[in-house]
Amino acid sequence: MKNWLVCFIWLVGSALLPGTAWGQSCSFSVPSMVFSGSTIPGSAINSMTSVTANCSGLLSLGQKVLICPNLNEGSGGATASARIMLNGANSLNYQLYQDAARSIVWGSATWPYAARPPGFLVAFTTILGPILGSGSTTITLYGQVLANQATAPAGPYTSTFTGANATFNYRYDDGNGCTTASGATASPPTFTVQITLANDCAVTAQNIDFGPNGLLNANIDQKGKVSVTCTPTVPYSISLSLGNTGTSPTARKMVNGAQSITYGLYQDSNRTVPWGNTIPTNTVAGTGNGMVQGIDVYGRVPPQATPSPGTYSDTIIVTVTY
Repeated sequence: MKNWLVCFIWLVGSALLPGTAWGQSCSFSVPSMVFSGSTIPGSAINSMTSVTANCSGLLSLGQKVLICPNLNEGSGGATASARIMLNGANSLNYQLYQDAARSIVWGSATWPYAARPPGFLVAFTTILGPILGSGSTTITLYGQVLANQATAPAGPYTSTFTGANATFNYRYDDGNGCTTASGATASPPTFTVQITLANDCAVTAQNIDFGPNGLLNANIDQKGKVSVTCTPTVPYSISLSLGNTGTSPTARKMVNGAQSITYGLYQDSNRTVPWGNTIPTNTVAGTGNGMVQGIDVYGRVPPQATPSPGTYSDTIIVTVTY
């Protein structure tokens, strides 16, 4: 009995010593991050996913596990200011962040840039007194396709995180944070950051103001502008409606109550090519390049009987078909 008792105490004493064999074990999951939206006319696109750590440990004795989720460049690569998704030879800049404001980059202790990963803790709930414990923690991974990338062609863009690009370190919390890669290592299953850009266009228009006039006894000419931004290589057509009461591109009507002034909109400065809404007869065609393309709209009020004084107006709907 005495020999058995001594042996039992020795086993327990050995188990209480710190060491990897009696330490923690963690597994991780990161669902893919999928962006949805358009880079036209150039605004940022946000998305998010989650990072989950499931840990267990022998003789945890109330300790917490520090998780250091190192995310490197991804298969698309990175610069000091952005990570990159690729579609063949085409690239799209994005970034991963620790916060919803997208101000703190989620980095790695093993890459050449300054950003480090956000350390987080997993607390154990004991299963068998102080001997066996487990716990789980999930935090949010924020992403953003950076603004002002309207020149990116349509298509699927991806960056893959696997192997050395997603190496998570973990250890019992020692207060030293995630400034260096230390502790046990595990990686989540492969996940991707991805977006599929579709062909898209955006349009704005400048008003045409014929100004104050006394008599409509001669041509009154003014011009405005339609500005179109379309995905590179996308063919488009711009239509101008006939207005509220117009009957043709050169017989639109500005109205003031029951009275009206006839005017026309044209594609050329000589006012010989009407601009209407019948594709492709009297509309303006172009091809997108990801940049703002400005197209002048030429207006003319021809000689006609002068109605009563007042403000006359009409509303034209600009439609881009692509």
